[in-house]
Amino acid sequence: MRVHQVVVGARAGDAITASALGGRDALRTRGPSDVFGLHVDPSIAGEVRPLRDFPVDPVDLIVFHASIGEPAVQEFLLARREPLALVYHNVSPAEPYTRFDPAFAQLLAGGRAEIQALLPRVVLAMADSPYNARELAGLGFDDVRVLPLAVDVGRVARVAPEASTLNHLRAGIEGPVVLSVSQLLPHKRPDLLILAYHVLVTWLRPDAELVLVGAAVLPAYTASLQRLVSELNLPGVWFTGPVDEAQLAAFYRGADVFVSPSAHEGFGLPIVEAMAAGVPVIATGCAAVPETVAGAGLVLPCDAGPLLIAEAMDALLGSTELRAGFRRAGLARAAEMDPARAAAELLAQVESVVGTSP
Repeated sequence: MRVHQVVVGARAGDAITASALGGRDALRTRGPSDVFGLHVDPSIAGEVRPLRDFPVDPVDLIVFHASIGEPAVQEFLLARREPLALVYHNVSPAEPYTRFDPAFAQLLAGGRAEIQALLPRVVLAMADSPYNARELAGLGFDDVRVLPLAVDVGRVARVAPEASTLNHLRAGIEGPVVLSVSQLLPHKRPDLLILAYHVLVTWLRPDAELVLVGAAVLPAYTASLQRLVSELNLPGVWFTGPVDEAQLAAFYRGADVFVSPSAHEGFGLPIVEAMAAGVPVIATGCAAVPETVAGAGLVLPCDAGPLLIAEAMDALLGSTELRAGFRRAGLARAAEMDPARAAAELLAQVESVVGTSP
């Protein structure tokens, strides 16, 4: 059985990339299988091959991980004749990106239309959350299967934390540490968290620190965040940029509370990673987030403003009992996610359609 997977972009630390690689290892138990990407970051080049190297000869099935529009990948898939399996990770809304990167916004805007164009070729439709499955069904796909991410959410928690970063968090910072982990992107709403942090340190906990871990993807948006921090005079905000696993482990280990203010998530992997690391979670309940948290964290209304988020942070920081309860619930929730079981499920789903025609 020859089954290859295709992603638009691949990089180390990316949930879609990690899930595709987990699935690849399971697929290799039945035959040749690789992951191919159009945009492959050097950090993952040894694991994901360039799309231009995809075999010319037909394979039994192509598994496409959809998360953004990309005409070059669409053209590649439509030019092939093999049946397709689709794994839908959701496409972020385009509107928040329009003022910062119109070209990127256009890719997002075209994403769902490109997925619909593949419908006649798809023999297996899968999604990594019930929320995504409902959206895919709304695009016209029948019998959408919910397939958990084949990602070890506890991996980072088992990594030895970088000593210098952990020492700074524990000895160099006097107050509590609020942590958020995500790329600095408009729909992730780090701007909302900065405003909430401003309320927190102005009225409630002046010694708190805010650590924003994640790559700066859109320069114009990152500049707007930095201006906001400067205008509000918030010296306690720390933009770390991209970090390695040892540094990320240190940030999780040194955090008092984890906050996800995102306005749109198809799943939200850092939420469960934080739970696996024993960090109590606060999240705005947008899109798939309530399903991801599954009662193991404090979920606020999707339209929660800075004041409510600040009050939630203050409540958790001020209650050892609350933090301990959410920590226990989070550890239990993270333990439910078994990457080996998820990879085996992908294999079973693929085997059920290999040999079928669109």
